[in-house]
Amino acid sequence: MLTTIWIIQIVSAVLLIMLVLLHSPKGDGLGAIGGAANLFSSQKSAEKGLNRVTYVLSAIFLVCSFITGFHLFN
Repeated sequence: MLTTIWIIQIVSAVLLIMLVLLHSPKGDGLGAIGGAANLFSSQKSAEKGLNRVTYVLSAIFLVCSFITGFHLFN
């Protein structure tokens, strides 16, 4: 069972890395100086879906990490 948890954790970690790299940058950059930071602040549906998948995968990764940690100490 522990091997299955490790495999799920590794797969979710790799997918999380790819999803985080797919996200658009949210920094204001130099647009914050001139007040143009909020000009293009709307979030598209693809970005919302990407956020949801990222949240779910991060929750799966955290649960697998806790299970692995508790299993190794018992």
